[in-house]
Amino acid sequence: MTQYKLSRRDFLKTSAAASATLAFPAIAQQAYPSRPIRLICPWPAGGSTDVVMRAFAESAGKALGGSMIVENKPGAGGTLGAIELVNARPDGYTLSQLPLGIFRIPHMQKVQFDPMKDLTYIACLTGYTFGIVVRSDSPIKSIKDLVDYAKANPGKLTYGSTGTGTTPHLVVEQFARRAGIKMMHIPFKGNADGMQAVLGGHVMAHSDATGWGPHVDAGRCRLLATYGSKRTVRWPNVPTLQELGYQTVSDSPFGVGGPKGMDPALVKRIHDAFQKSLQDPAVIATLNKYDQPVIYMDTEQYTKFAKDTFEEEKQTIQSLGLNRA
Repeated sequence: MTQYKLSRRDFLKTSAAASATLAFPAIAQQAYPSRPIRLICPWPAGGSTDVVMRAFAESAGKALGGSMIVENKPGAGGTLGAIELVNARPDGYTLSQLPLGIFRIPHMQKVQFDPMKDLTYIACLTGYTFGIVVRSDSPIKSIKDLVDYAKANPGKLTYGSTGTGTTPHLVVEQFARRAGIKMMHIPFKGNADGMQAVLGGHVMAHSDATGWGPHVDAGRCRLLATYGSKRTVRWPNVPTLQELGYQTVSDSPFGVGGPKGMDPALVKRIHDAFQKSLQDPAVIATLNKYDQPVIYMDTEQYTKFAKDTFEEEKQTIQSLGLNRA
């Protein structure tokens, strides 16, 4: 076996290089963030998620000692943020909101990311309150009215959602199946354009998170039902689909993530900043505005949630017959 000997000079050079390599993460971490952090919101500007993510970005950016800029990438059922993370460097400068759809849509169609291999789950923060609304002058005043109309007019009741495969879409499909009705689904890129459609009379109903809240409170829309496990505090007189007997419940937690391969110490810094933002009065006020509860999970808990949910969504999609070949 050939043996190699290092001169003292070469040894010192090698040792210095190794020390610099070991020290680099710590040095880079101390400097982070040295430029604005991109926080991708995979929904249109002006919608409820956009407003909430901007509140988180401002608060978490300050906690990190820098700035966080929200970049909207709407479409594809909220998966464009996850797709963006696949090719991003794991340096903490590209983050994204991760909606529940990223665990569901890969079971329905081919996507450009693997939620179990390509992402770092940093922290879960909140969740949506979903419901279905109609315009206030609609003759449909209750879920019973909606079911009766749909039975009398199969396939003619149109409803919008935030995209094919999203929770607002699939919950209505589950409900329709159990109610024995057929409705026509019209997908939109997000809350803002979906609400414009229902207010403009282009669709008869809209299923979404509480971006419809201000319109309901102002009397422009009527809230027929919510999808959670219990009634909301904000609209206590509105029933849930569950209590109406349709065995349909959806609480939809979401958080933030980054690319795979992020340094654990960097993940902790970002996690801590977002955790701190959950105590920020401005963030809490924004969450309350859209009836979004705090649903906090740390990095370990959120990663486990992601794995469990990915498997649960597979079973849901198979039960609806929507799984890809």
